[in-house]
Amino acid sequence: MTPDATPARAARAWRWIPTLYFGQGIPYVVVMTLSVVMYKNLQVSNTDIALYTSWLYLPWVIKPLWSPLVDLFRTKRGWIVTLQLVIGAALASVALTVPGPAYFQATLAVFWLMAFSSATHDIAADGFYLLALPPHQQAAFVGVRSTCYRLAMIAGQGGLVYLAGALQAKTGSVTQAWAYVFWLLAGFFVLLGGFHALVLPRPAADRAGHRETPLFREFLAVFASFFRKKEIGTILGFLLLYRFAEAQLLKLVTPFLLDAREVGGLGLTTQQVGILYGTIGVIALTVGGLIGGLVISRFGLGRLRWPMVFCMHVPNLVFIFLGLAQPGNLYVIGGALALEQFGYGFGFTAYLLYMMMVAEGENQTAHYAICTGFMALGMMLPGMAAGWIQDQLGYVPFFVWVCVATIPSFVATGLIKVDPQFGRKA
Repeated sequence: MTPDATPARAARAWRWIPTLYFGQGIPYVVVMTLSVVMYKNLQVSNTDIALYTSWLYLPWVIKPLWSPLVDLFRTKRGWIVTLQLVIGAALASVALTVPGPAYFQATLAVFWLMAFSSATHDIAADGFYLLALPPHQQAAFVGVRSTCYRLAMIAGQGGLVYLAGALQAKTGSVTQAWAYVFWLLAGFFVLLGGFHALVLPRPAADRAGHRETPLFREFLAVFASFFRKKEIGTILGFLLLYRFAEAQLLKLVTPFLLDAREVGGLGLTTQQVGILYGTIGVIALTVGGLIGGLVISRFGLGRLRWPMVFCMHVPNLVFIFLGLAQPGNLYVIGGALALEQFGYGFGFTAYLLYMMMVAEGENQTAHYAICTGFMALGMMLPGMAAGWIQDQLGYVPFFVWVCVATIPSFVATGLIKVDPQFGRKA
């Protein structure tokens, strides 16, 4: 390798890493957040929104089951470009079906296709990243990856939600406004797929895999080794319960913000939700995560697990305040949402580090993928019932229930064993 080879490779990486991870974040935001806002605008009940959109987590739950196929068939570069075009087609299908009479069933079917495509794209993109860059550059670009993914969240939860609200005000039609938003996204992903077909490098290591042992046998061995870990029951309990309360809360925050004050909501416009929750809230979430990572790197996960679990859950109390007071001041609402999201981002860092600790050792990548599957399952199952619970109780009692539902997380945190120095800089 020539002396200029590494800087040249780094310069080329700037051409594709930001767009790849921005593109990775958008479909997830569309499926998990924009779908909720759109269905609420279309007067779908909270019970149906929470139940059916929670099922959309399933592809991320089970994606470890088909991740070997990405290695065996085609190159990861080929998977990325193809799946971005498939996602573009799915977004166009939403734009076509949302004005129709059976929009709920039709759009849900398309969101399922998009969720599976997005989960598979995640596998291919993360694998390609490892193949296209040497280890020292992988570390150098981790922050870039994370930042661009967060920018996708801001663009989706903030910019696109705001745009939908503005188009509703201009056109007078909810369905037409959301159709325009999805046509815009479809065009973006078609262009993104074409762009990556041109600029993504072609690393020699990126080729269809060959296995000397049968895939099924190897696959079972990797899974079996994960479930043979010491105290696996406690580990799984923590993975499933740490976000038990947050999984229910997240499904109802947007409906609460949009619902009329007469039914216990705050009566915000779609544009205001895009600014307060989708932009300010996501920025606070990001800052909380960054600070959480810095604090753990100084003191270690063992010393900080209890402060972090408190920071994760105690700020949920702000929703009881918002439900009781129903403030009209946007600064008060924005400050409360920012506080809750900051705490969520700060406390969630401990969860991510714990998964890394659990995955250490042989088959680290596969075991981390299994952990993320249980993480998604821990979001899917509680979220499914959240809308029904809220419809039965009303908003304020529901928020009280969410605070009570943090108890399993505290219990699970007390049962796990954590290396006191894990995550701490040497």
